[in-house]
Formats: sequence, C-alpha cells, structure tokens
Amino acid sequence: MANYTVEHKQSFTLTAYGFSIRSNFQDAPALQKEKAEFWGGLKADGRYDKLKAAAKDDLEWSVNEVYQGRPWNYFAVEASKSVVDATRIIEFPESEYIVLAGTGDKETLFDQLTYRAFSEVLSRVTDYAYIGGPNATYRKENGDGTFYGEFWVPVVRK
Repeated sequence: MANYTVEHKQSFTLTAYGFSIRSNFQDAPALQKEKAEFWGGLKADGRYDKLKAAAKDDLEWSVNEVYQGRPWNYFAVEASKSVVDATRIIEFPESEYIVLAGTGDKETLFDQLTYRAFSEVLSRVTDYAYIGGPNATYRKENGDGTFYGEFWVPVVRK
C-alpha cells in the first residue's frame, strides 16, 4: 500500500473552472484524454491565466466531485479575489483527510496521485471511510522541472 498520512485540515474554498466528465472511470486513457482537452482549452482561451492571476499562492488544484448527479473535474486555486465567470466555488469541510504525497511530471501528477489514492489506499484502509464530497490534488513546482503534489480526500474514522 502507498504511504499516506491522516491529517486534520481546516475548511477551505477553491475557485474553479470545470467540466462534466463523459468517460467511464474505468477507461483511464479516455478519461485522461478528456481532461487533457479541457485543460488545453483553459490555456488556449485565457481562463487558466485568469484563475492563476486571482490565486493567493502558487498551488494549482485538480478537483473531482459529483455535482448534481454527474462527475466533474475542475482546475482550481485558492482565490484572493473574485473570478466572475468561474464554474464553481467549491467548499471543503473541516475534517480529517487522507493525504498521499508524491513527485512527478506536471502533466501526469494529478492523475498519478488520484489513481494511487483510490486503488492503493482507500480500497485497503480499514479504519477510515471516504465521506463523499469533493477530493482534490494540488501541485507546485520544485524548481527543477518536477512537481510535488498531495492528494486530499475527506474521511471519517470508522
């Protein structure tokens, strides 16, 4: 099982642009392609830069949640100012969180950590349960071309 910690996190809010996922979660290549197209569109139309300009720090977040009965993926930041056309303002509860850390390539780190968390940690942890709601991964540049990231998922003790 991948190494993880359980950490208490204060509630926090992310401002995001997102899209409703159409791919089957079991079809990783299709899901990754769909996300790459969305993220490429954010960069091409200026929304990526707009969100980054509103950020209070350098952390970039990828958020997954079920919203109105459909799965969504978002690019998000902790904003220091309003982003009028944001898709969602996502509230994360004060809670215990399973935290899985790692380093890797900018383009693949979000998916790597999310996959490891769900396949290697959450499926095997017996003393905590995922409470539903959004889960998120952040990344930040290490300064050498690689990125450090953490996957956070809210849990409760069983």
